[in-house]
Amino acid sequence: MKTQAIVTNCVRILLFSLVAVFLYWTASEGMYVHLYESSGEFFRLLGEHVALVLVSSFVAVLVALPLAIFVTRPKFRRAEWITSNVANLAQTIPSLAVVALMIGILGIGFVPAVFALFIYSVLPIFRNATAGFSSVNPDLIDAGRGMGMKPIDIFFKVEVPNAAYAIIGGLRTAIVLNVGTAAFAYFIGGGGLGLWIFTGIELYDNSYLISGAVPVTLLAIFFDYLLRGVERLLTPKGMRVSKKQAHLKTTATA
Repeated sequence: MKTQAIVTNCVRILLFSLVAVFLYWTASEGMYVHLYESSGEFFRLLGEHVALVLVSSFVAVLVALPLAIFVTRPKFRRAEWITSNVANLAQTIPSLAVVALMIGILGIGFVPAVFALFIYSVLPIFRNATAGFSSVNPDLIDAGRGMGMKPIDIFFKVEVPNAAYAIIGGLRTAIVLNVGTAAFAYFIGGGGLGLWIFTGIELYDNSYLISGAVPVTLLAIFFDYLLRGVERLLTPKGMRVSKKQAHLKTTATA
């Protein structure tokens, strides 16, 4: 275990060092010039990018979470196979193809971009929420019934806290994926930092490319760590310990 921890820390230090070197090199070459020369435009594009991610993820939660709750009820377990396959099918379509398809259906602009991102957000949220609710120990539910708890109380006081780890994990995955995929909104006039990224590619201008790509990367890292903190806050302490032990056991076995 100590050897594994040392290797993990060494790899982490190496990666952080490479990132630091890359950031220093790009800064020394003046590749972030647009961030301060066109700061107004940058914050506008950043705001559009964040709006695309948050709105599409919010709509995906409104659809995927109730659907996961529905298919994990004992009476509707058979519907899980159908819904999972439909969600998987949507995920197999390339992101650029989904964006292009939205042009023919909804036209161009913010709404079709949000809808395309929504399609990509549904699967990880639905899959993790389904796994989370399905993994709740039936003995805990029986204990709740034995204590005289109503079904609604069992759901919110037993099932949701125990499934929170998986649900937030799915949301984290969806948002991080959306941060990168939202760059394609540029092709249908959806706004976002993709404008600078693809302008840089088209003009062979690294200053535009880096000024768009690095903030997108940092935004994805920010959301990832933010939701890790939310995950830690919402997951009961006992569940955090058991999840950590299960992860360590799986890693050691591998």
